[in-house]
Amino acid sequence: MNLLGLDTSTAASAACVLRADGEAFESAPTAGAPRAHAAELLPAVTAAMERAGLDWPDLGAIAVGVGPGGFTGLRIGIATARGLAAAAGCELRPVSSLRALAAGMGPDPLRLPLLDARRGQVFAALYEGPELEERWAPFAATPEEVAERVREAVVSPLAAGDGSLPFREMLETAGIRVVPDASSVHSVSALQVCRLGSKAPAVPPDAVLPEYLRPPDAKPRSE
Repeated sequence: MNLLGLDTSTAASAACVLRADGEAFESAPTAGAPRAHAAELLPAVTAAMERAGLDWPDLGAIAVGVGPGGFTGLRIGIATARGLAAAAGCELRPVSSLRALAAGMGPDPLRLPLLDARRGQVFAALYEGPELEERWAPFAATPEEVAERVREAVVSPLAAGDGSLPFREMLETAGIRVVPDASSVHSVSALQVCRLGSKAPAVPPDAVLPEYLRPPDAKPRSE
């Protein structure tokens, strides 16, 4: 099955086509890219499709990262995935962005993906083993709270993601091993979204919802 994967949980717009023959065509996200998903996502998707030599009817499914992550980015990514799936007449499969980040971190037995949640917090989860068994469900917390939770659990996970880099020293003091700053695994890979999506069940488009984990920053004005 040919599968398109995309993720907009972070600042970058990531897209990849995983063809039925196993060959992947990824528009790699650029670290530190501006939050301009509305302008960047469709060109990234189009480029991946063209490189793969596929037309929309050739797709069997679209996998989309549903977060946690930035509110605007997730809304754009999921709305785009819904529209493309409807137009192509293919399945839609949601994937955790944290799980996709963990999947790209290699074979370490304990993986702690950390995404920048702003407000002085990170989005985190803990995955164990090659099948990425969910040891800690996704949650939002301060880096200090994450470090304390790791200390209490007496574990030494490998951490990566844009939520790990600013707090490297503190995390490492708690026994958390942080991937080197220059590594590409700090970005959510659309290829990993594809691979996870290939094993995920299809769901109705209306059931594909962002995993925000907390209320939005913006609040409606009181009358």
